[in-house]
Amino acid sequence: MATDNAAVSVNFSELVNKNKQTLARLKESPRLLLHRRDGEDLVLTTAVRAEQDQTVVSAATRILAAMARREPGSTELLLDILPDAFPWVRFLPETDVHAFAVELVDTMRAADSVGNSASVAQLLIAWQHTAEVYSDPGLLAALTGDHGDDYGPVLDPRDTV
Repeated sequence: MATDNAAVSVNFSELVNKNKQTLARLKESPRLLLHRRDGEDLVLTTAVRAEQDQTVVSAATRILAAMARREPGSTELLLDILPDAFPWVRFLPETDVHAFAVELVDTMRAADSVGNSASVAQLLIAWQHTAEVYSDPGLLAALTGDHGDDYGPVLDPRDTV
């Protein structure tokens, strides 16, 4: 029996063709990673495990949010530990690190309240991309420099389809 949290990988066709044997593998692992031909892999877990995972994420979110709002010193602690959790924040200007911390806590609380963490994932990706820009002086200059020209109105991308 597997003792780590790594998902067992199987082809989706195994679930379809040998469903009992494939589902029995959930005893080895908390999750099955189902590979599909279209590239959109799926993760299968039990309802109990999914609920447990959500309970843990919700608890961690509530603790983090409560700590961040409790006392002024807790914000400094959060700012201190962010580089350990997200090493790329070292490339952000100090004011942006603070903005990221506030936005992260607020978004985590809001996402937890609706039971959907997609906005948290998007926030992390966006801030990481911002840090990537700051890490490259040439790219930062190209994106923040004055180009001297106004290129006119931007077309709505939905109109170009």
